[in-house]
Amino acid sequence: MSPSPLSRGPAVRRAVPLLALGALVASSLALAAPTAQAAETLLSQGRPATASSQEGDGYAPSAAVDGNLTGTRWASRWSDPQWFQVDLGQRSDLSRVVLTWEGAYGRSYQIQASDDGTDWRTLKTVTGGDGGTDELAVTGSGRYVRMLGTERSGGYGYSLWEFQVYGSTDGTPPATGAVEVTGSQGNWQLTVGGQPYTVKGLTWGPAIADAPKYLPDVKSMGVNTIRTWGTDGGTKPLLDSAAANGLKVVNGFWLQPGGGPGSGGCVNYVTDTTYKNTMLTEFTKWVEAYRNHPATLMWNVGNESVLGLQNCYSGAELEAQRNAYTGFVNDVAKKIHSIDPDHPVTSTDAWTGSWPYYQRNAPDLDLYSMNSYGDICGVREDWEQGGYTKPYLITEGGPAGEWEVPDDANGVPDEPTDVQKAEGYTKAWNCVTGHRGVALGATLFHYGTEHDFGGIWFNLLPDGLKRLSYYAVKRAYTAAAGNDNTPPVVSALAVSPASSAPAGGEFTVRADVRDPDGDPITYKIFLSGNYANGDKRLVEASWRSTGNGTFAVRTPEKLGVWKVYLQAEDGRGNAGIETKSVKVVAPPVTGTNVALNKPTTASSFQPSYGDCPCEPAKATDGRADTRWASDWSDPQWIQVDLGSATPVRKLQLVWDPAYAKSYEVQVSDNGSAWRTVHSTTTGNGDIDTIDVAATARHVRLHLTARGTGWGYSLHEFGIYG
Repeated sequence: MSPSPLSRGPAVRRAVPLLALGALVASSLALAAPTAQAAETLLSQGRPATASSQEGDGYAPSAAVDGNLTGTRWASRWSDPQWFQVDLGQRSDLSRVVLTWEGAYGRSYQIQASDDGTDWRTLKTVTGGDGGTDELAVTGSGRYVRMLGTERSGGYGYSLWEFQVYGSTDGTPPATGAVEVTGSQGNWQLTVGGQPYTVKGLTWGPAIADAPKYLPDVKSMGVNTIRTWGTDGGTKPLLDSAAANGLKVVNGFWLQPGGGPGSGGCVNYVTDTTYKNTMLTEFTKWVEAYRNHPATLMWNVGNESVLGLQNCYSGAELEAQRNAYTGFVNDVAKKIHSIDPDHPVTSTDAWTGSWPYYQRNAPDLDLYSMNSYGDICGVREDWEQGGYTKPYLITEGGPAGEWEVPDDANGVPDEPTDVQKAEGYTKAWNCVTGHRGVALGATLFHYGTEHDFGGIWFNLLPDGLKRLSYYAVKRAYTAAAGNDNTPPVVSALAVSPASSAPAGGEFTVRADVRDPDGDPITYKIFLSGNYANGDKRLVEASWRSTGNGTFAVRTPEKLGVWKVYLQAEDGRGNAGIETKSVKVVAPPVTGTNVALNKPTTASSFQPSYGDCPCEPAKATDGRADTRWASDWSDPQWIQVDLGSATPVRKLQLVWDPAYAKSYEVQVSDNGSAWRTVHSTTTGNGDIDTIDVAATARHVRLHLTARGTGWGYSLHEFGIYG
């Protein structure tokens, strides 16, 4: 079955399975030519019309868009308010609305437009109307146009002989007809209904229910195609919304182990006929369901599985599985062609080394597809050197990914800036259009709204906020974005101290932030624990501005490397977001750690679990990457023999996630008679720094209530004299 596109993260790309790092090459040139502006056209005639009510069977809304100015009309019930609306079929630039009233006219009404039929913008307000013919000049755009009547002229309802909307589309009518890969070696093109069609696309991220909300915006970017990773019974509303906006869809079919390295699900394509037959039956069902849908562009079987099979197999068996997988893809392609001869079939991978397998085992594919990011221009080089005989589509592309960039000083991938990411999209499109006659277009990654670790790296509008990358894609696809209000630009972002921020303290963030349109800027600062604890969410930090683009941010309690994000918003729906890493360390404690390498014992320890053995001595070895771990029961204890009576003034406990909620600090002169010098029942893990005033030879933690279902685990049990 197909996964949700929302769960799809970027995967490993091209070159070899060991994955060479790609360089991010900046380019700001867009090759697309501006589209011509169409002349004013009557857009409403014959289009679907609806209304809040109708007076009777003879006065349906369709009568007001049938072109008959005197013979047929729509009439509402005799009450206020009422509305009449027409669906133009696609988002259009509007210039005039002409209302030809019958005797029951609107004295007060509004002309409104909407992209989704739900959220309306008022283009014109009329008060004191006197009937007859109202010819109204309007400025704006939308797919839906309505008259919202708020005051009738008399005791009847509202009645229109004709409701006419004039304007223009972008000059590109929705493509219809059979889809084909035409041409010959090195001179191919995709055609729809016999007309050339270059895929200008984006991968689709929002929920299908939100398609009416977002697809008009997608269309406004010059996009003509969206790509999905799965096709099933829930796909139809997305296809319907795409068709309503004049968009096509690359319908994906998911196969294990999809998503490249790191993805789960290992199938034996040599022997598992049950899985293959199940998938073939499933795919066949949805091809039959959607083969005649006007939004269907092509079928895409599998995603990065040739590369991903290296997670499951090695050596000769890996070779056999890759041959069997691509052979199965060919079986699927043949079956799809037998049902639907009017749409091409492709298959996506993230490694150009997969193409020899497809060339050998999948001759029924109409074209290949490739996911490639920072090294996208290398796809053309590999195609030319490989002597391949089919064109290709880029099904994911954009700026360099986490797997391609060098590490920063804290040892985590150094995320590109917003400017570099925007340049990455420009570069990607230039690489695609530069391989004329072979690369048939791209669905760049990613029209997504998630505001999390991956969303900030790749989404064009995380949390609905448009990035520089959004406008770079729009410029690539339309050669027009010069009049748009664009995001603030964040540069020279720096964190201090970047590699030694004390847990629970503060660190400083500095940046130069400029808005190209002079809009006032508001700030937010977020933290991600992806590298510290695996949590990819962005959590708003506690911070304060200290002036001149400088901010003091409270440091997390959890040790490890965190990402800090400075988000600058312009109040116009745009945001600039930059990120750097910060390494959180234990707060420094003055004095000498008298427990370092001293004899340490415990009630129990884990001999072999995860990174264990986790002996007691590992809590006093001075290393943050080792730990003591107890059995999973209460109570437990760990103690240190300092060798002689020693003044103790402070303890620092660096907990692993398996922490103590309740415990006592006890001291002893002889290791048998203990006295308690500190206790708590509200421990929360991370780091506990405890003031103590005692002199003793032995110090122990008596642990009485665990904070998790595991045992107790300490990276460091520091005792300072």
